[in-house]
Amino acid sequence: MPYHSLFKIKNAVRHLKAGAVIAYPTEAVYGLGCDPLNEEAVMTLLEIKQRPVDKGLILIASSLAQLQSYLDLDQTLIDRITPTWPGPVTWVIPAQSWVPRWLTGDHDTLAVRVTNQPIAHDLCAQFGSPLVSTSANPTTRPAIKVARKLLKPFAQADIFIVPGSVGSLAQETAIYEALTGKRLR
Repeated sequence: MPYHSLFKIKNAVRHLKAGAVIAYPTEAVYGLGCDPLNEEAVMTLLEIKQRPVDKGLILIASSLAQLQSYLDLDQTLIDRITPTWPGPVTWVIPAQSWVPRWLTGDHDTLAVRVTNQPIAHDLCAQFGSPLVSTSANPTTRPAIKVARKLLKPFAQADIFIVPGSVGSLAQETAIYEALTGKRLR
């Protein structure tokens, strides 16, 4: 990890462990994230974003190992998804029965990605767990690509912003259904 980012990553991890919502660069846009197993943090994130819980959320991770306990994977699915990771591809995969509804929404699946964006990857690695990742914008508004543009729409929210550059993707990551390989977005 580059020395210049170690302080901001460790500071963000402290906020995550305290139950905070953070904003950080992803492959295409700024994302909002939190500890996926902290229900209060997830509900705060959903309120800030004005997103209904029934839609479900994406988890990002630094490795497949961080996601495996959340997912009902077999070798066929692993063989399908791993060639795309780390990278800007999100897969919707059957979730383990214990995964909370605040992550899956009204689905029995979970959207997941092993990120290759350096800051997002290092956040997950240092946190030691996946993070919730949803675009950092109120639900009906355009996605945000620059940290300073987070200040106006989230002025009333207590969000820790991790500065950095988003990746080079023109739009948010592609989403595929793992069982069929069908593109969803």
